[in-house]
Amino acid sequence: MSLVGPRPYLPREFEKMGGYRKTILKTLPGMAGLWQVSGKNELTFEDRLRLEEYYVRNWSLWLDFIILLKTIKVVWRGEG
Repeated sequence: MSLVGPRPYLPREFEKMGGYRKTILKTLPGMAGLWQVSGKNELTFEDRLRLEEYYVRNWSLWLDFIILLKTIKVVWRGEG
């Protein structure tokens, strides 16, 4: 497991992932992720998958840093 990355998925969720599955599962899951700091429970499952795919395709240290900063903000405000 990584500090930042896509969330770990349950085996029963794999078939719902469709074409996103192959891309998302290429990387280690993380404790913090892009969709968790981008609307969390207000997002549909499809929106979450899009954000996770975006993260995998556009990974950078800078993106991880931004996600970590947003995670701290969400936790500090009690939103997460």
